[in-house]
Amino acid sequence: MKFSDKPILSFWLISALSAFLSPVSAEALRIGATPVPHAEILEFVRPALEKKGVTLDIKVFTDYVQPNLQLVQRKLDANFFQHKPYLDEFNKSRGAALASVVAVHIEPFGAYSKKIGKLDALTEGATVAIPNDTSNGGRALLLLAAHDLIRLRDGGAITATVRDIVSNPKKLRFREIEAATLPRALGQVDLALINTNYALEAGLDPLADALIIEGAQSPYVNILVARPDNATSEALKKLAAALTLPATRKFIEKRYKGAIRPVF
Repeated sequence: MKFSDKPILSFWLISALSAFLSPVSAEALRIGATPVPHAEILEFVRPALEKKGVTLDIKVFTDYVQPNLQLVQRKLDANFFQHKPYLDEFNKSRGAALASVVAVHIEPFGAYSKKIGKLDALTEGATVAIPNDTSNGGRALLLLAAHDLIRLRDGGAITATVRDIVSNPKKLRFREIEAATLPRALGQVDLALINTNYALEAGLDPLADALIIEGAQSPYVNILVARPDNATSEALKKLAAALTLPATRKFIEKRYKGAIRPVF
């Protein structure tokens, strides 16, 4: 080796060693999400986030309980599946303090049936299935009340239960079922009130198949959620920014054709 080659060799050795010893700049976020539309939206923003030094590890859940529990247990860094009333009820019932990071979209809640083609055909004594969690059960009852099928005590609240029904002219019978299983129960009841994410997973078209559906004024905005200790971290700020980009809005509008509505 010539003496003049040594500085060049030393430079490359030092550079390679520095690259090996330097920490990886990319930060990984473990995010819990339900399959449709939340995981799909996260997959869409993944490339934009990687350019910002954040990688997503998306954990898909088919229920509404585990994503929050695992976030509290620090098995997740954030989750994306729920609306604010559901989060508030979870925090209250579990003594948790999970926090909203950013509002992303609304999933209008609808009522579906395989037995009738319009709401007027609902007969006396018909069986109606609603979610068995407090916030979504109350949401279902409020939608039924808005269409004069029932009347709720004091006009109803987001935490209303079947015990708050003060008028039931058609003597409807209510079955409270886990939200995720409502599409599978559709053939066993006369009417089922189903969260849009589960309706989409089951191949239902909310705009075409729902007999009644919430309007755009729905307060049930879906949010990105984190813990108080990491809600303002730089990585989550970047994820929140990616979820509310104009390109993300266009993706949601094109992909879900109005069944999912951006709020940003």
